[in-house]
Amino acid sequence: MSGALRFAKICDPSFSRNALAIVTFLAGPVGAQELEGLTWSEQKCVLYDHAVESALGFQGLDGLREEFLSENRSFIDGGCQPTDHVCPITDAEIELANLLTIMTMNEGMASTFVPFSCR
Repeated sequence: MSGALRFAKICDPSFSRNALAIVTFLAGPVGAQELEGLTWSEQKCVLYDHAVESALGFQGLDGLREEFLSENRSFIDGGCQPTDHVCPITDAEIELANLLTIMTMNEGMASTFVPFSCR
């Protein structure tokens, strides 16, 4: 990749917004008291919920379908069980799914933790 192309990608507003969301998420971790006494599975769900709120705060709701948001909320409310699937369809949903995958991986979760898949 040429330097000019790399620079253009970094200057893309979505790249900058996503990078800022990741940095903010990492800078503002969940309080230890929120995770105390929880299993790793429960901790991952709390961290994922925090990541969703942080990412939505930066990305906003434009382009996100109500069905996508409610399915993702159901995943969280159900304890982040791997049986739930949330299908990102719009560009904004795909961008959010990619961002959440990166954010959760930065917290030590596998990329397979997030509920995003389409059947």
